[in-house]
Amino acid sequence: MRVILAGGGSGGPVAPLLAIAEAIKKNNLATKFLFIGTKKGEPEKEMVQGCDFDFKQIFAGKLRRYLSWQNLLDLFRLKLGFFQSLFILKKFQPDLIIGAGGYVSVPVVLAGWFLKIPTLIHQQDILPTLSNKILSFFAKKITVSFEPSLEDFPQNKTIFVGHPVRQFIFNSNKERAEKFFNLKKDLPVLGVLGGGTGAISLNNLIWQNFDELTKFCQIIHLTGRGKASFINNQVSTINYQGHEFLTKEIPDLFTVADVVISRAGINVLAELAVLGKPTIIIPIPDSHQEANARYFQDKNGAIVLNQKELTNETFLKVTKELLNNKEKQNQLGENIKKIVLPNAVVKIIEQINEFRRN
Repeated sequence: MRVILAGGGSGGPVAPLLAIAEAIKKNNLATKFLFIGTKKGEPEKEMVQGCDFDFKQIFAGKLRRYLSWQNLLDLFRLKLGFFQSLFILKKFQPDLIIGAGGYVSVPVVLAGWFLKIPTLIHQQDILPTLSNKILSFFAKKITVSFEPSLEDFPQNKTIFVGHPVRQFIFNSNKERAEKFFNLKKDLPVLGVLGGGTGAISLNNLIWQNFDELTKFCQIIHLTGRGKASFINNQVSTINYQGHEFLTKEIPDLFTVADVVISRAGINVLAELAVLGKPTIIIPIPDSHQEANARYFQDKNGAIVLNQKELTNETFLKVTKELLNNKEKQNQLGENIKKIVLPNAVVKIIEQINEFRRN
């Protein structure tokens, strides 16, 4: 089998595609993959390194829900990406295309529909992406991470499967992690995740409260590219370390972190959920992440803080109380585990096998 994976522009669409590819490969070792990403190729190109995938880049226009002069330029990019996709698909001759909501998937799926190549798209977040809403008319099958999303797509081809999670996150080793992160045994560990490109506001929150935080915990902080060196140069490294980006070390970070502070990107939330990690969510204001965070909060699976209303005093109080309350940590850990269905990739493989037979 030959499979096209289409996604990029951020790490969001890439992680579930890799999880699905991993499951397909396990069931069919002879499967050949081609990953199509954005022209910049970041961070998807780095994320697929070591996956034994061919990698191609195309132009893709960002899909906006508001008026902008950039839309004219992006229409040209979309058209150019469509013809690039046609050329790539004709050459690669895939049996299947899989997309996960990134705008780069639009020209690829449209080209696949034109060439009569079946497509599966996966909706990750609670709120549907504009790209998936458009592509739902052209896809053979649509899978969704959360049950409320069933209402957003055609019922006859949409199925609730849960969120695909990469299996490597289970490959942790606490002793290795403690050595790599040079951790003390007598202080709790706070993991801070700002997403693949980092989050300036989260970085500032840690910076502003650095002196107080490091009195009661050790911090492992993913700052985003170009930001770790600044923070590491400005502060004492006692009980703190900043990393711009981690890949294979992520499972070890999750293992040693007593509490994780995160944005509300669904991939990281799903990984934290299947691992049962006590989590404080600070979603990006006025974004789709707020709906994700609200869903986890309504299920009592995480503590959610509103960035617009958040003060340093409240942030310190909530963080310290959770780090010192093992009972609350256990409660959140058990609740968050119930939010994300297990074995999503198995159900997606079943759907792929079903429509390939038909």
